[in-house]
Amino acid sequence: MKIIIVGGGKVGLTLCEQLGAEGHSITLLDSDPAVVEQAVNTFDIQGVIGNGTSYKAQIEAGISSADVLIAVTDSDETSLLSCLIAKKAGNCKTIARVRDPEYYSEIRFIQEELGLAMAINPDITVANEIERLIQIPSALEVDTFARGRTTIIRIQIPDNSPLDNTAIHELHSKISDKMLICIVERGDEIIIPKGTTILHKGDYISVVLPLYETMPILKKIGIEAKPVKSTMIAGGGKIGYYLAEKLIKAKQQVKIIERDPARCQELSVSLPKAMILCGDASDEELLEEEGISEVDAFVSLTNFDEGNVLTSLYANEASKGKIITKISKISFEKILANLPIGTTVFSKYITAEKIIRYVRAMSNSEHPDEILTLYKMIGGKAEALELQVKKSGASPSFVGVPIMNLKMRDDVIIGCITRKGKMIIPKGNDTLEYGDTVVIVTTAAQTNKIASLTDIFEKGH
Repeated sequence: MKIIIVGGGKVGLTLCEQLGAEGHSITLLDSDPAVVEQAVNTFDIQGVIGNGTSYKAQIEAGISSADVLIAVTDSDETSLLSCLIAKKAGNCKTIARVRDPEYYSEIRFIQEELGLAMAINPDITVANEIERLIQIPSALEVDTFARGRTTIIRIQIPDNSPLDNTAIHELHSKISDKMLICIVERGDEIIIPKGTTILHKGDYISVVLPLYETMPILKKIGIEAKPVKSTMIAGGGKIGYYLAEKLIKAKQQVKIIERDPARCQELSVSLPKAMILCGDASDEELLEEEGISEVDAFVSLTNFDEGNVLTSLYANEASKGKIITKISKISFEKILANLPIGTTVFSKYITAEKIIRYVRAMSNSEHPDEILTLYKMIGGKAEALELQVKKSGASPSFVGVPIMNLKMRDDVIIGCITRKGKMIIPKGNDTLEYGDTVVIVTTAAQTNKIASLTDIFEKGH
């Protein structure tokens, strides 16, 4: 597909990289010549220097033949106007990033009037991600499917765990038949496991399981996970506000540390049930006075990555609770992965993956609404997709056939099947039927461009 991306910021460049890697024709439109030049030299894309709200610039970028325009500028007004002009200048789908809470509260009206295919608020999206991590404090990643009923969690196998030196096929009798391990990470190796795969302590594993079974299964694995009842948030920006609002609704005690007095006043009015502290979250004395050692979770959400890293390093020493660190710009992911800063949340990837899901579904012309959910996992090294078995045109050859008789690619695993609201951990005799939603996990999503269930099978199925 031909895609125009307006705005060469963090999310825009991430989209250039990932959508370009999936084989789409990408044109970046940005008013900063240095940004455009760097993007063109780094990624296999075209670049146009100009304002996204300029009809002339959009024509030069090829709007008349574009399939999608994605506006992710720093200004909501610019993004929305860019989409409006695109609808008039071409006949393409438009996607806008909208951050202002006032605009987003009216997003249904705006989306309908401007003809937007999609509007995304990155701050709410990141807050939702962090809330999931807090709900399961032992998990390093949490992705949800089937409207929240099914979960994939990433954990590390602890010492003295019954999983140590255990083969995958033994898990049903040893732990539970309501779980499936879909990824094993050992050093730099990422493995889609088979029944004969042996697990070892220290391995990172991604596990599919029902949400209600999470705590009991973690306990059997050897991970004690007490529920989070109190959270301290460093940074009272938009993400901090949305997160606090969600946690308060979940009956948690919430403290927010914000250095801007005016913002503190706003938060005190909008979040009367939260404790708002005016101060610097990097002040060790302040953190100690406010009980960092006693909270169940600590989240670094300021606008400064370096400050978030340093604050989380201190929190790791001072607190026994869950630590979450938001990163916006720093790209040294391998270095950060080795720092004791808890779970790292990369906001640019979270926003980009929702847009990529939509674009991936659009490119699947036979079943454009087959992809329901898409998550990038393990820093983009793997991908989990929720797809629906839909009846359209010719019947797929895999429907009604036992899974053990299907020739599935080696780099793909079926994590679970949801049928009429019931979650099924697949076994060899299980089948895929019309109406099912299916979660699949792959380590080669970028190069193989999985957009439908037919893509997970070898040719001939």
